[in-house]
Amino acid sequence: MSATPARRSLAAVTLLALLVLSGCTAGPTLHARRITAHQPAPSASPFTPSTSPSTSPSPTAKPAPGSLDWYLSQVPTFPEAPQPVPLPLPTTGAAPFWHRLPTDQKVAFITIDDGGLARPSEVADFVWRARIPVTMFLNSPAAEEYPEYFRQIQVAGGVVENHTINHNSLAGRSYDYQKREICGAADKLEALFGKRATLFRPPFGEHDSTTLKAAHDCGAKAVLHWTETVHEGKVRYQTPEKVVQPGDVLLMHFRPALMDDLLAALKAIHRAGLTPALLEDYVF
Repeated sequence: MSATPARRSLAAVTLLALLVLSGCTAGPTLHARRITAHQPAPSASPFTPSTSPSTSPSPTAKPAPGSLDWYLSQVPTFPEAPQPVPLPLPTTGAAPFWHRLPTDQKVAFITIDDGGLARPSEVADFVWRARIPVTMFLNSPAAEEYPEYFRQIQVAGGVVENHTINHNSLAGRSYDYQKREICGAADKLEALFGKRATLFRPPFGEHDSTTLKAAHDCGAKAVLHWTETVHEGKVRYQTPEKVVQPGDVLLMHFRPALMDDLLAALKAIHRAGLTPALLEDYVF
């Protein structure tokens, strides 16, 4: 996946630091595409990946089912993602609401919500080694309780975005209530991870026009729903096509089966002839 010059420069600095920390050596590529590694907050402890992202499991060793190497051996090979074409954003005082991104490019987007229930230990390594572009919509209390876990995924290439403080439905609530939930989470996430959230996902997808205004006023450029959900390794389609379409947004959660969910999402995107891409390369 290509990125803007500023993103490429930032990615190069971060990846160089990671390679020095892990003493990586060059190896055969696992994927044709690349992701952007976003710089963590200055206070983040370094993530030391188990190996270079370009190193695949040994071709002579049969990995044990359920191991990290097994998951890596199951990841499809994707074509290089197209150069992202930034989406036009409204100039009004409300953020747009999208079930899927309005793009015809052959890409789809992986998102992970919440953060308080379960945090499988190998996710950061999987994201790093399989080069999976992920966006994390975090509740700020979970992020505050487990910041190092999410920082590791951030250093591996993930991006942190906003999912409110208390995970309550926002639809029908006052502007002041909604703004406290959205801005309060945005403030806390920025303090923890060094980046202001620019995307917002309302809990349960429930929103109204007040939500879109409050999200905009808290710095969100877009409000995201989803077109597929993934749970326990199964993709559930929310549209009649029953196939991932360009611009689709796949939703999963930080649950025990997250590794299976990530793999299922990658396979569904591959079957559709698409490539995973990063939301933030299209909305900024």
